[in-house]
Amino acid sequence: MATLRLDAIARATGGEILRGAPSLPFSSFGVDSRLIGPGGLFFAVRDKRDGHDFVVDAAARGAAGAVVSRPVDLADRHFALVRVPDTVSALQALAASVLAAQPVKVVGVTGSVGKTTTKEFAAALLARRFRVRKSEGNYNNHLGLALSLLRLEPGEDVAVLEMGMSAAGEIRALARIAPPDVAVVTNVSPVHLEFFDGLEGIALAKKEILDGAKPGATAVLNADDPLVLRIAEGFPGRRVTFGRGLEADVRAESVEPRGYDGFALRLRYGREQVDTPFPFLNEAAVDDLLAAAAVSFSLGLGFDEIRPAIAGLRPFAHRGEIVAAGRGVRVYDDSYNSNPRALEAALKSLSALPAGRKVAVLADMLELGASAPELHRRAGAVLAASGWDVLVAAGALAAVLADGAVAAGMAASAVHRFPDAAAAAAAVGAIVRPGDLVLVKGSRGMRAEAVVEALTGRGKE
Repeated sequence: MATLRLDAIARATGGEILRGAPSLPFSSFGVDSRLIGPGGLFFAVRDKRDGHDFVVDAAARGAAGAVVSRPVDLADRHFALVRVPDTVSALQALAASVLAAQPVKVVGVTGSVGKTTTKEFAAALLARRFRVRKSEGNYNNHLGLALSLLRLEPGEDVAVLEMGMSAAGEIRALARIAPPDVAVVTNVSPVHLEFFDGLEGIALAKKEILDGAKPGATAVLNADDPLVLRIAEGFPGRRVTFGRGLEADVRAESVEPRGYDGFALRLRYGREQVDTPFPFLNEAAVDDLLAAAAVSFSLGLGFDEIRPAIAGLRPFAHRGEIVAAGRGVRVYDDSYNSNPRALEAALKSLSALPAGRKVAVLADMLELGASAPELHRRAGAVLAASGWDVLVAAGALAAVLADGAVAAGMAASAVHRFPDAAAAAAAVGAIVRPGDLVLVKGSRGMRAEAVVEALTGRGKE
């Protein structure tokens, strides 16, 4: 992590040292008092709660100082304080100053679906040549991206940063903190529709990463998504496209399913090609791999470097991870989040896997606005058409999905409805049989991981 003196922090943030030695060093930074490290600097940001109310707690947990925008009552006179006009702006300014002090290439990744997986894949592939810093977990907002930059280590070459948004202007703000050298747009899909008039509005919000890229930057674009290509029409720099069609610069050919081993595919870029295994069960992850490969090629890597990294990729916790639950039950844990595009892809891909029965435990997809009922109904029709045997619906919108499945031909007796994921978790053990494949998926706010925990706990017993 960056090590910064208190006086340098005050200069970078436009703040005033209220107390503390100017030479006091800090090498860890945080916004959650529960996670602050010993000797760390706590930023009292106003987000869902006012961080100023937790400065005392941060001090008690070992923090050595805080950045504040109003007075705080603290007895420890050795605790450093820097006062700034706005703590969020101060955090972002400090992060930008750390990035500016290091010759780091920034890869910014945005898109409606696949951002985190693309970020993880790109970081793994680039690590074959570079020292890479990546956004941790889902640190993709105005706070998380800044904290990721403050963890940059001396000598790191590339920062792969996820840039998320739920409203217009948010990616623009992130690109001001970390202007990308490589700007990736994975796709434009009906996600966060609650906050936009339609897909065009979402596309324009994604375009902010291209508008905020550095002069001479490269755009990595999904050639299969017309909206992505449309927003990039005026982009002045180099463009590297990825996709399944012949017009894509980086493309996958001969994608062959290999059961629970994933897929085998041929990856092509220009006149070169390579065959590789790909140990993921959801074919949608192939598109994320193509985006990551396009990033790698744009930064000069070749097939000889990325192929070993591809073969070593593995699913991430709660994002397409297969978990054994005892009695031959396999749980496909995709409980971290959900949206219509990702859900439909999972339903179609997993339906081809061998299993005694295929059981879908699906919770609500949130933030879809007025389109939510229709999008859930369509997902139910896809589920029925894909041949799933059992549906466990958790939530009010999942009930609409269940209606869509029954209307499309699924037997009503194969549908189990519950008000939420907790209720589904309590009952799912009696529904699942030996040898079943169980898909668990839902929006983050639905806490669908409770179902996974219930199933795997039963298996351990």
